[in-house]
Amino acid sequence: MGEKRAKVITVGVQKGGVGKSTTSGVLSYLLSQDGYKVLVVDMDSQSNVTDLLTQKDVEDFQGMTVLEAFEDGSVEDYIYQVNENLHVVPSDDYLATLAKNLYRKWKHFDDVNTALKEILEPVIYDYDFIIIDTPPSLSEPMVNAICASDYVLVLAESSKWSMTAVPRFLETVEYAQQNINPNLKVLGILRTMNDVRRADSKAFVELIKEFWPDLCFDVVIRRKAATGRISMEGLFDNNELASALEQYKIFYKELKQRVEG
Repeated sequence: MGEKRAKVITVGVQKGGVGKSTTSGVLSYLLSQDGYKVLVVDMDSQSNVTDLLTQKDVEDFQGMTVLEAFEDGSVEDYIYQVNENLHVVPSDDYLATLAKNLYRKWKHFDDVNTALKEILEPVIYDYDFIIIDTPPSLSEPMVNAICASDYVLVLAESSKWSMTAVPRFLETVEYAQQNINPNLKVLGILRTMNDVRRADSKAFVELIKEFWPDLCFDVVIRRKAATGRISMEGLFDNNELASALEQYKIFYKELKQRVEG
């Protein structure tokens, strides 16, 4: 058992298609390549980060997912080892039943909002970082992720609907800070999916910076073919990886500076 608790980071916003799973996967990969021991918790029933990091069919994990970890009360027996430094708690479609089970069936949690925090506690000293990927909704998986975290990384695509989702998401984070998790910090807003060919995309990049100047990361993740193909090519046998991760390495350096300690 290590001396320090893992730093827990949720990657979130309630808007889909902004690059949460890609960012969660890439961040976890870069941390693990840097020598940190990383656990990725997939709290999205779409299982995209599970697919990205394990390169296995999610059906292979049936009965061994984060949903069963909630039922069991610990993630310990539901961790898949990608390699020595990178581990994953997978998800599948059945995670969509989490809310029903938390409220109606499972009574072993002190609070339905902190159930994820409770099931991570047995391994919290075994990792340097725990990265939580989240669904595109302000549902129980998202709220549990926020309440279990030390930091929240907010993603904002360069579009109107994505930008309007950010303040509502930040309100949810603030509620968690005030009522459940007072030590929670907003790590920052990462602007993603920027299409440099479009004037409206450039405008939203600037607007997001204007609204939240102190929160925005300096780097903006632009649309790039190699980055877009990460979902197909993966992170381990990808001939384009250096090009695909070029922008994310700049973000990664800035993120490490923002994380305390």
